[in-house]
Amino acid sequence: MSLLNEYILKEQQLKQLQEDLNRLENDQRLKNELAFKEKLEALMEEFEKSAADVIALLDPNAEQRSGKPLKSTDGRRKRRLKIYKNPHTGEVIETRGGNHKGLRAWKDQYGDETVESWLERMED
Repeated sequence: MSLLNEYILKEQQLKQLQEDLNRLENDQRLKNELAFKEKLEALMEEFEKSAADVIALLDPNAEQRSGKPLKSTDGRRKRRLKIYKNPHTGEVIETRGGNHKGLRAWKDQYGDETVESWLERMED
C-alpha cells in the first residue's frame, strides 16, 4: 500500500471515528452515565473509599463468585504498614517490608531488637 493510500484510509477512519464520537456525545444515556460516575467518584472521595470498598459494600458475595480477592491484584494480602521512630534523631520511617534502606542502616547500627522496640504503630 502506498503512503498516499494509507493516508487516505486513515483519514476516512478518523472521520468515521469523529462521527461516532459526536453521536455518543449527544446520547442522553451516556450523559446520564457520566453524571452518575462523577457523583459516585465525588462520594467515594468524600468518604475515602475505593472501588473495591464500594463493591464489597453493595455486593458482599462478589469476591466468592469471581474467585479472586477484590483488593489485591496478585492474590496476596497487602503487608501492614510499620511506622518506626528513632528516639535519637526523631526520624520516622514508614515501610511495608524489612528491606527499607534506612531501616536496615538503623538495624546495622543499633541492632534488630532495639530498632524493633522503636515500632510506634502498625496500620493496614
